[in-house]
Amino acid sequence: MRLDGRIAIVTGGASGFGEGIARRFAAEGARVVVADRNEAAAAALAADLGGQALGVGVDVSDADQVNALVRQTADLGRIEILVNNAGVGHQPQPMEDLPPEEFERVFAVNARSIYLTAREVVPLMKAAGGGAILNIASTGGVSPRPNLTWYNASKGWVITATRAMAIELAPSGVRVNALNPVAGETPLLKTFMGADTPEVRAKFLASIPLGRFSTPADMGAAAAFLCSDDASMITGVALEVDGGRCI
Repeated sequence: MRLDGRIAIVTGGASGFGEGIARRFAAEGARVVVADRNEAAAAALAADLGGQALGVGVDVSDADQVNALVRQTADLGRIEILVNNAGVGHQPQPMEDLPPEEFERVFAVNARSIYLTAREVVPLMKAAGGGAILNIASTGGVSPRPNLTWYNASKGWVITATRAMAIELAPSGVRVNALNPVAGETPLLKTFMGADTPEVRAKFLASIPLGRFSTPADMGAAAAFLCSDDASMITGVALEVDGGRCI
């Protein structure tokens, strides 16, 4: 119960890694606000987590909707944890072939959303004297795969933003860290691989020394640690949850 009584926002929380984080946070005692573009899925997960959870529909790339999310959460009490998990990818392709609208979508969800949530949550955390922010980046931001250039670049931005946020917010008692998962059993897996076949899976798994994908439970465990007092001396870290992929 390392997060007992704490209020946590998890964006993109209704499925994949976000769901794993939301479930682990609830198990650790947190009151979780599951924020997701799929409002029905967010509400369903919140109901499954119990009476302390809340599902909210939100497009995290929209400033007004992010403002409404944070205001609604603040009505519950002090926001102590923010997890920026919402993210999108693009189909593997040569960098020059990605349409401009797809590029804009990737950066709107993967980068702009972190800026928007920070605008709303950071002042509240500063006023309260502390908090924990966790950004979900990717091994692609450290060790890029070809044909995913603009997705990789967006996650490299997340890692740099995490470190910059950490150094600026440290005097206010706000810790900021990131997680770098390898490809995982989530709805985005097929997007990254281009096709979900035994041959493609085998090729991806061959690059992971531990021989398996990241799971939502893996991410939940790492997130619960970094957002708890057990990690009170850790800030500015991009922790690789990747089975050795980046070694």
